[in-house]
Amino acid sequence: MTNTATTAKPSSNSATPATENGALASTQGVTTIADTVVQKVAGLATREITGVHALGGGAVRAFNALRERIPGATASAGQGVSVEVGERQAAVDLQIVVEYGVAIADLAKSVRRNVIGAVEQMTGLEVVEVNINVSDVHIPGDDDADEHTESGRVQ
Repeated sequence: MTNTATTAKPSSNSATPATENGALASTQGVTTIADTVVQKVAGLATREITGVHALGGGAVRAFNALRERIPGATASAGQGVSVEVGERQAAVDLQIVVEYGVAIADLAKSVRRNVIGAVEQMTGLEVVEVNINVSDVHIPGDDDADEHTESGRVQ
């Protein structure tokens, strides 16, 4: 058996392309952005838009409501946000609850624009897509009605 040396081919995750033309890499080093950073930036940028009531599905929101009742615990800024982060690009998936009466198509445009702007400005990553899943519509007064029905018929 002969031992042949093979030359390693650069993988798609190689830092070489980013070093040549990316904002996060230079001849002096490479900056890596964690997924959770992009997730939090996208979540906060989404919450800034008027008409977004909450992020996440019903189970996630219920879990975070319980977590908020624990002293010292806070809701996650990345709730309802999932991301894929590469060396130069990021993709964002959002699950949101909208306020009743808001034009969802216009809201989606505003959210998408704000998320892309915030992520690109703060991280230097190119956002290739922002997918928005509207999972519910919040009707004003629903929260108050739920609290009153849980008390029971007899007081």
